[in-house]
Amino acid sequence: MKVVICGEFPEKAEENIFHSFPLSWEVHIVPPSGLASELSNADILIPEHVEINADLLSKAPKLKLVQTGAGYDNVDLKACTEFGVQACNAAGVNAYAVAEHVMALILSWYKNIPYLDHFLKDRGEADQLDYTGAELYGKTIGIIGLGHVGRIVAEYCNAFHMTILGYSHKLIEMCSVEQVDLDTLFRDSDIISLHVPLTDSTRHLINAETFSKMKPDALLINTSRGGIVDEAALITALENKDISGACLDVFETEPLKPDSPLRDLKNVLLTPHTAGLPDGIKYHKKRYAFFVRNIEKVMRHETPECCLNTV
Repeated sequence: MKVVICGEFPEKAEENIFHSFPLSWEVHIVPPSGLASELSNADILIPEHVEINADLLSKAPKLKLVQTGAGYDNVDLKACTEFGVQACNAAGVNAYAVAEHVMALILSWYKNIPYLDHFLKDRGEADQLDYTGAELYGKTIGIIGLGHVGRIVAEYCNAFHMTILGYSHKLIEMCSVEQVDLDTLFRDSDIISLHVPLTDSTRHLINAETFSKMKPDALLINTSRGGIVDEAALITALENKDISGACLDVFETEPLKPDSPLRDLKNVLLTPHTAGLPDGIKYHKKRYAFFVRNIEKVMRHETPECCLNTV
């Protein structure tokens, strides 16, 4: 059986990836430019930021499974179904890591950790401090998407005695969360945290119109997918102080361009799409352990976990 992993990885990450799979498996790690030559006899494809579409699938006659991480916006599910290929993600496998990152961003923002760190390292004097701190107690967070990550964020925020509003396409039974419509969530939230996949219906869910509905001191958190936010509208809202700030781990174009205005804004905290990496850069054991279990299910002709199509 041949497993093809397509992406750009540091050398150390490649070593760890190889060690994750049984020795009897034929595992190939290739950059996107080398994928075409590996498709003809590939049984399993693990794409990292590679578009999976009908054209690609037509060149992979033996393919049985496309296995992604938590996100799957790079996979054409309809095409996979048409070609008889199962497509699965790894929903929830890095949920705690992402939820912890959300809380780290929120605390860093309200406790001014980056500013205070730089102040002391720049040899600042105490009487020169110029900042406004805040506590989370009593604040309202609006969580858009109450899947694995959203529910854990709600649990963490409950421990800080915050009011928790939630929006989901289905009813979620959580006594600490009041489910509301989006307009109510935008209007009443001090913090808005995004936890939905990027689909046609969620692309630019956060846009100029929604920013106009938010509090002027609202904080936006995005650790989901960059395309959920209209980045140009966000930059305008931040520059005009229509909202207080944003904490972003994901961007519409990744990696974030060197000349992006986001890099120069004072009311933004940025991290480079690392929220979901609990134990390594571009690699983590839990995700690849999940991949192995799912591949083994496919080899046994069993239904894999987190199947996204109808094969």
